[in-house]
Amino acid sequence: MTKTEINRHRKVLEARQTELARVLRNREGIAIEKSPDALDEVQHAAERELAIRNLDRDSHLLRNVRAALRRIEDGSYGTCMHCEEEISPKRLDAVPWAAYCIRCQELVDRSADEGSDALDDLLVPAA
Repeated sequence: MTKTEINRHRKVLEARQTELARVLRNREGIAIEKSPDALDEVQHAAERELAIRNLDRDSHLLRNVRAALRRIEDGSYGTCMHCEEEISPKRLDAVPWAAYCIRCQELVDRSADEGSDALDDLLVPAA
């Protein structure tokens, strides 16, 4: 991977980090609102649940973005954290915070879909 490509990905990741940090500071959607109307209570609870899920998703994404920026700094960016093969440039263009090549990511996703705790056994980082 060339320095130009890495710098381009760094800029995208830094912009995404800034955007996510700004979004995560706004937590007004999770405030508990009381209403005398039972239907309003249900609606508020549903909206709060959606806001919490979005907050969780964005927090997870921010952790991944920050981890990718750390990999750029330590020189391991673009290398799969499991098999240590190069991650496809097309994949990094689409998902610049990707930590795994597509093959290893499929293992992660399949394990998560099955609810398996064997993920650690499947993805023991290469030494």
